[in-house]
Amino acid sequence: MIRPRTKSPVAPPRRAAQGAAGTGILMMAIAMALLPVGDTLAKLLTQAMPPGEVVLWRFGFQGAILAGLAMLLRHRLRGPMFSPVLVLSGLCSVVTMTGLVGAFAVMPIATAIAIFFVEPLILVVLAAPLLGEKVGPRRYAAVGVGFLGALVVIRPGFDGFTPAALLPLAAATGYALNAVILRGVSGTRSALTIQTGATLYAGAIALLVFGAVRLMGGPGFAALSAPGWVWGVLPLAGLLSAGTFLLIAEAFRRSEAGLLAPFQYLEIVGAVILGYFVFNELPDAPTMLGTAIILGSGAYVVHRERVAGQGAQGGEDLASQG
Repeated sequence: MIRPRTKSPVAPPRRAAQGAAGTGILMMAIAMALLPVGDTLAKLLTQAMPPGEVVLWRFGFQGAILAGLAMLLRHRLRGPMFSPVLVLSGLCSVVTMTGLVGAFAVMPIATAIAIFFVEPLILVVLAAPLLGEKVGPRRYAAVGVGFLGALVVIRPGFDGFTPAALLPLAAATGYALNAVILRGVSGTRSALTIQTGATLYAGAIALLVFGAVRLMGGPGFAALSAPGWVWGVLPLAGLLSAGTFLLIAEAFRRSEAGLLAPFQYLEIVGAVILGYFVFNELPDAPTMLGTAIILGSGAYVVHRERVAGQGAQGGEDLASQG
């Protein structure tokens, strides 16, 4: 006798989880397509004002947009928005943005992003002392190879070296520290709460730094005498930045980090394309070689973290069965 087919009670949740993961991947892919556009706008703005002022205005418009969203979507807010830990997150955001925009002003976007992609490797180094995570020798070896790739791009001691090449390294360090901070607060706060609070703090910190530089004889607001196109680009840059980071936060909420990590490398593709068509910039051969080494080592780190995560999950499943 053939039994009639019955739907497994596990199937709908599994399909729902797969659907959420697919949505997360789509969100990450869109975010990675938008990030180089925002970087291109930042580089254009450095032609009209100093990088520090670009950072200030970008955080200002980004904060205004996120604050407006927070008021409209109050039901999406969860956890405290104003707290010392988000001050640290805002400070790390300022370091990251200042390092990147400063690099964009003096080097091709693709080169700056290539150096910035050592961030996952820096995060591995920070994971043991700050998060108490166990990191094996394979991941440390991958980190070492990745940093060698960064040296190929930076070329210290060679004619092509410029100290500005260290700016993306500073940005990557700030981003990795911020990732450590956000890992600790994401369980008690929603993505909108975190992004709004951290961005408002970042804007306040950027304003304090800019004011201090101005008091010491630094330049004033160049935007006040900038061409008209600047006032069209500034809010657009803020809107892109706010939307991009919300998409990234939502992507990580819906999908596993190991599943999303490979899609982050789409950013370097967009950076090369826009750098060529907008600024007529193409990475040279050593930069391409160093980029390949960095991305390869980063991909291996992601693979090892996924393997470690599966091992830990397997141990938990066995424990629950026992």
